[in-house]
Amino acid sequence: MRKYVLSLALGFMGLLSYAQTNYEKAMTEKISKLEATRSPEELQALANDFQRIADKEKDKWQPSYYTALAYIQKGRSQMQSGNNQALEEMADQAQKFVDAAEAMEKNNSEIHLLQKMIYSLKMMVNPMERFRTFGGKAEEELKKAEQLDPANPRVTLIKAEDVYYTPEQFGGSKTKGMELFKTAMEKFSTFKPKSALDPNWGKTEAQYFLSGAAK
Repeated sequence: MRKYVLSLALGFMGLLSYAQTNYEKAMTEKISKLEATRSPEELQALANDFQRIADKEKDKWQPSYYTALAYIQKGRSQMQSGNNQALEEMADQAQKFVDAAEAMEKNNSEIHLLQKMIYSLKMMVNPMERFRTFGGKAEEELKKAEQLDPANPRVTLIKAEDVYYTPEQFGGSKTKGMELFKTAMEKFSTFKPKSALDPNWGKTEAQYFLSGAAK
């Protein structure tokens, strides 16, 4: 009887380990794809994949986080298209999953940064009308993200993008933006995520701006 119980326990542990390995493998593969693509179609497919994982792994915040990030990146990739309805829809979809992630993981710099990015998408639907509302909310979330983790390179990266693309008459500066991209790169060189599945994106984006490819 004791051997049977021991065998059953070992079998259960092996099954649990196998499931965990499959989860980590699937997440790692899709996170890698998410960092490499800016195609709206591929980003939508990844959002769907992460959502399916989130539906199964209800006690983990990362799948919901990456679902939201995929929708945000899809929205950001369409900003030049003039399709404001698409921006609104992507922001609304992302909000659902940021809320889900935040419900499980409180006071997380990475989640507050995604909230900032959602508000920025909302603002870009109609910048003139929405700057006072969503622009202000985005700034508040960026400050929270920085307060929670001053060493987070993605906070500096997004701040750099804001400064770089904001017209000088409104406080922006391409020169100051580039300096912030350099600071972000310095932070990326020492940053270590808490786990293999925690956010670690953004370095290639900073490199892109520093290469002079951005306009």
